[in-house]
Amino acid sequence: MKLASVSSTQQGETDRILSELASDLRAAGTTLRGIVKELSYTAAYENGCDMSVRVLPDGPVIKITQDLGEGSAACRLNPVALTDAVAQVERSGFDDVDLFILNKFGPEEAAGRGFCAVMAKALEQNIPVLVGVGSANAKSFQAFAGGLAEELPADAQVLKTWYGATQQQA
Repeated sequence: MKLASVSSTQQGETDRILSELASDLRAAGTTLRGIVKELSYTAAYENGCDMSVRVLPDGPVIKITQDLGEGSAACRLNPVALTDAVAQVERSGFDDVDLFILNKFGPEEAAGRGFCAVMAKALEQNIPVLVGVGSANAKSFQAFAGGLAEELPADAQVLKTWYGATQQQA
């Protein structure tokens, strides 16, 4: 199974690395599916808990969080927007896809929803899957992966090397 997770203790670093990796690989002719954080989006809150994602390879950009007001500490994830992002990726299909990237294995995936079925489909088709995983959902990701995921550091060169190795195994 070609499944790997990447995480960083530095806030926003995993998103940055995965977004830049997607851009670099796409420029090199790699066919991608999945989503990455839209780095040009400016978060309205200091904690960065609102975001937009870019559906790979060509968009659209979808705001996957909702405005709950400044005083709210609740999860800002908009499940309808996330479902739309999942549907956009599914509609793109998996023909000739080289790599699937998911910016974050979040609460929806931890509950078995979100991008879980799409990741499983990619893996069934022998497409490598690279997933950003934070500490809050690390155990849930390992359960999803059945202990078969390789853990990678948040280092662009390591991720490119891992991706290259998956292509040699094909």
